[in-house]
Amino acid sequence: MRALKRTVLVTGASSGIGRAIAVQLLQQGHYVIGASRDCRKFIRQLDTFKTVQMDLSRLQELPQKLRELVQSFPEIDAVVFSAGMGRFASLEEFSYAQIEALMSINFTSQAFLAKALLPYLKRKAHSDLIFIGSEAALKGSRKGAVYCASKFALRGFTQALREECSNSNMRVCLINPGMVKTAFFEHLSFEPGDEESNYILPEDVAEAVSYVLNSRSKMMIDEINLSPLNKVVKFKKP
Repeated sequence: MRALKRTVLVTGASSGIGRAIAVQLLQQGHYVIGASRDCRKFIRQLDTFKTVQMDLSRLQELPQKLRELVQSFPEIDAVVFSAGMGRFASLEEFSYAQIEALMSINFTSQAFLAKALLPYLKRKAHSDLIFIGSEAALKGSRKGAVYCASKFALRGFTQALREECSNSNMRVCLINPGMVKTAFFEHLSFEPGDEESNYILPEDVAEAVSYVLNSRSKMMIDEINLSPLNKVVKFKKP
């Protein structure tokens, strides 16, 4: 049976995991709306791909941006929340502003977006919210106090939201990848090892998203955890 074609909003669609997700969904024939804080990164123009410039760090601007989004694309029936940022250090090394920024991007902005779209998605015959979490949502780690907190918050949020929406046709799923080989690690002091078994590819996460979106609408996929076959962390020289 041919998969139902969806209209999917993908945040963080200009790079990394979000870009891989958008590309795969387009290849499958879905209509994709790519959200990014810098739409100049989108080069190709396609009839099935539209862009939305949205800076998720500007929380005060989001309610108006989201109202405009819903008015422009009322046909949205799925959202993939893949925007995020990483910062790892001991709590004492964080400034107050850095704590606020990390929580805003990784959790609060996503709650804003879900709140704005929820009333419309719950009226659809079939809709999905798919959040890209992290293995950091499963276990706290050294120098990860704030980052883990943001991902733990997202995990609790999705679990509660799933219960709140249980009487509707809307599904809520969380995908928790381990270390993914992307530019995410460019400004961090560590990265996955060099062997192919030491990391996940962005396309692996996109495959998981595709599985959820294309699955039978009467089945709920609560959570998916993805890990490299052999976890190896490589620390960069200062």
